[in-house]
Amino acid sequence: MAAGKEIRGKIKSVENTKKITKAMEMVAASKMRKAQERMRKARPYAEKVRNIAAHLAEANPEFTHPFMVAHDDAQQVGFIVVTTDKGLAGGLNTNILRAVTAKIREYDGQGVKTQAVAIGGKGFGFLSRIGANVVANAVQLGDSPHLDKLIGPIKVLLDAYADGKLKAVYLCYTRFISAITQQPMVEQLLPLSPEHMERTAEEKAYAWDYLYEPDAQSVIEFLMVRYVEALVFTAVSENMASEQSARMVAMKAATDNAGNVIGELKLVYNKTRQAAITTELSEIVAGAAAV
Repeated sequence: MAAGKEIRGKIKSVENTKKITKAMEMVAASKMRKAQERMRKARPYAEKVRNIAAHLAEANPEFTHPFMVAHDDAQQVGFIVVTTDKGLAGGLNTNILRAVTAKIREYDGQGVKTQAVAIGGKGFGFLSRIGANVVANAVQLGDSPHLDKLIGPIKVLLDAYADGKLKAVYLCYTRFISAITQQPMVEQLLPLSPEHMERTAEEKAYAWDYLYEPDAQSVIEFLMVRYVEALVFTAVSENMASEQSARMVAMKAATDNAGNVIGELKLVYNKTRQAAITTELSEIVAGAAAV
């Protein structure tokens, strides 16, 4: 029964793998709920900062922030690529990195150089392998991203755009739609379009009178930078929620597949055992007949 012993070993191995994937599925489900809560809390903050900045910009039309000025003559484009630090998340990273690669090739075809900031180990490793110009990176963010870890890397591209060195800056991440649906996004972050700073009809129904300290220009500059940083933080929060959702789905599929493999192996084992028993009985009957 050497074959039967080998099959029993395979069944035991797959059962151990099934226990691991089941545990990872439960952990991902728990983390997903926390990541969703963090993502929902980040959205109102970014919206409030945008509302205040839009109101101030409307009240001071003589000042235009550098983030809203287009640099059509620049010959470089920046990418902020948000991925995960860990794998086992299905096609989450593959989908967004495929979209980023297509966009980079599009600009390469136009003779425009690109540079990137990688947020997440998977994206950093991929961009390094394809020879992209990675000017900064932020990895090992953990399960709770902190804005202070993101400000430094993204400031490289923000300063370059403010100096007129970049034509545009794109924010690339995976948007959380639902527990089973995540959408890769490549959105233009800079220059901020007028739609970004346009107030809704409800917001235009009232106006505030501000006292500026030290002056209106300084306040608007500060708020615009905070708004862009809030957009990046929101994208990272969305990506983390998508990561846990994708990992939960992937581990559930792995657990189900392990169960199917165990069933098939047990069927093969039973057939092998039945064949061995039949052979032994035949040998016994043949021996008894010979006597």
